[in-house]
Amino acid sequence: MEKYTVLVVEDDRSMGVYLSSILSKNNYDVHYTRSGKKALSLVYELSPHLIIMDYGLPDISGTEVICRIRRHLDIPIVIISGRNREEDKVRALDLGADDYITKPFGTYEMLARLRVALRHSCCQRANELSIYRYKNMMIDFEKRNIVLAENEVHLTQNEYRIVSLLAKNGGKVLTHEYIINKVWGCAVNDDNKILRVNITNIRRKIEENPTEPEYIFTEIGVGYRMHESVV
Repeated sequence: MEKYTVLVVEDDRSMGVYLSSILSKNNYDVHYTRSGKKALSLVYELSPHLIIMDYGLPDISGTEVICRIRRHLDIPIVIISGRNREEDKVRALDLGADDYITKPFGTYEMLARLRVALRHSCCQRANELSIYRYKNMMIDFEKRNIVLAENEVHLTQNEYRIVSLLAKNGGKVLTHEYIINKVWGCAVNDDNKILRVNITNIRRKIEENPTEPEYIFTEIGVGYRMHESVV
């Protein structure tokens, strides 16, 4: 059985030690830090399978940590917090947390919810497209290469992130907020202007007629949708 690596981010030392002990006894490879900044560096150093994090951290906010991680990575994040207000839960989930467990909690329930988060992550990776194809467009996600009618399309880094995100979720409407959080993190908040500008530039490069798109469609007032792959 694979031994999963878990990063625990908890400023309360007694809670951090407790979580680390429980997880270690259940065959997880556990790494613990009390600092949000340290957690961000450990994410890239350890490449954990799962992150368990308190919402209130002493150096940077839990929301900031979620945003920075979600800007580049899809590691499951489970929040464990004493904050039980609905708005706190909704905010964390909207930013990209996979689950929110309120303190105090039952140990067995927590372990079960961690297993669910890991299972969803594994299924997502297994089902993830390696190639996107529709009409004259082909995207090779491993090579980060886009070809349109046998010609390579040159996109900026953020333009590619947008196209890649939409293509991997082909046929699904992605909200403005979801795309912005995935590509830029929290830095631009809910300002859709930067996204609209990038979509306009992308359409100029991939659409034969940008006013009548074949690949990326606008869902007015909601977000954008890319035609699903025919692979």
